[in-house]
Amino acid sequence: MEREHFGSRFAVIMAFAGSAIGLGNIWRFPYMAGEYGGAAFILIYVAASLFLSLPIFFAELVIGRRSRANCFGAMKNLAPGSHWNGLGLLCVVTPMIIVSYYSVVGGWSLDYLVRSCTFEFMRTPTDEVSGIFDSFITSSWSPLLFFGVYIALTCGIVAFGVKKGIEKFSKYSIPVLFVLIIVIAIYSVTLDGAAAGVSYLIKPDPAKITPATCVNALGQSFYSLSLGMGIVITYSSYVSKQENLLVSGLGTAVSDLIFAVLAGFAIMPAVFAAGIEPGSGPGLIFKTLPYIFSAMGESMPVVGAAVSILFFLAIFISALSSSIALVEVGVAYLIEEKGFRRKNACIAVFCFSFVLGALCSLSFGPLSGLTITGEPLFDFLDKFSSNILLTAGGFFCVTFVGWKMSRDDVRDEFTNGGSLRLNDRLFGVIYFLIKYVAPIAVAVIFISNFI
Repeated sequence: MEREHFGSRFAVIMAFAGSAIGLGNIWRFPYMAGEYGGAAFILIYVAASLFLSLPIFFAELVIGRRSRANCFGAMKNLAPGSHWNGLGLLCVVTPMIIVSYYSVVGGWSLDYLVRSCTFEFMRTPTDEVSGIFDSFITSSWSPLLFFGVYIALTCGIVAFGVKKGIEKFSKYSIPVLFVLIIVIAIYSVTLDGAAAGVSYLIKPDPAKITPATCVNALGQSFYSLSLGMGIVITYSSYVSKQENLLVSGLGTAVSDLIFAVLAGFAIMPAVFAAGIEPGSGPGLIFKTLPYIFSAMGESMPVVGAAVSILFFLAIFISALSSSIALVEVGVAYLIEEKGFRRKNACIAVFCFSFVLGALCSLSFGPLSGLTITGEPLFDFLDKFSSNILLTAGGFFCVTFVGWKMSRDDVRDEFTNGGSLRLNDRLFGVIYFLIKYVAPIAVAVIFISNFI
């Protein structure tokens, strides 16, 4: 079977950016920054992204393109008959868990997009609008319905394939998403009381730099760049042997960082303007922004409605771009290892994700007693995935490239078999980060999760 591949460098960067620029940035980053010190969290997040996560991103790029296979197949090709096959299996299982609860939030974004289009936030009194979210997620059927529609739409796009589905969606949606978040950020910083939110994002408090902040900043960096979850390995297996991995990796990382910061400036100033606690958790944007839109509706109903629609459209697009990548990991595994047809593989992933995701959705309401280590199933899976599974996956990937693969093979991928010039000193720095710095730092932070 001939393997599909992305058609151009722009398509490659947009596909990787789409996997990275998702709810991890527009939903998760603002509330994580709110919980862990604002600017202090951002500083650590940027440093972790450049010096730890980017080398791991490069390592996963090398694994994927070198093997030309899904995550499990990659390990079979590069380290046949070894214990490294377990890494491949981990990188298949992790995204299936993540996409299940992630799609619950995607369903929330779809519901709020519909509410925006019907002007519900404009018609609801300001002091009541924030309560819409709690009422919605604790109900039985509404969040479940929107979650089901969302995961079905995700699997439907993936069913069209790499070029007609993933690439086409990414090439058009990601540029639109950047325009939307810039417009929203500009508007947010002009709100009355927004200056406190801006200050919260740009003036770090040294007292906020704690071990918990470091662990969660690294976890967010992994989450945002889609590390340890098989996406980078799977997507890079569709990258042409003529593509420059260094350029693609840097383009993705820079795009991701810029978007994360823009998302912070789109959300946090509005949070302070609304007088809402920045550490309000996963529901932050779904409580804060409707409050702003409702207040705008009292004086500028047309503007409020337009901004509301744009904002939740941006959340919905960003959610889809990442969930598509998560689903593709499982689909690629089923096609190449189990002989599934693409459409049947999508149906299988849909069924698994729907069952686990439904439990996560209902854990806010009828199944609120469903807890693990005292936390609701949704919260447990979110923290377990970002702080444990992703960290472990990233550690083993970077260790595999740094210690199992030969230096010559790694350089061969960066230079496309010697056809690209690469400064020896630059490659030395990258390889040093991959071989020594990233594994040690990730191991230390991983162990700190258990202390």
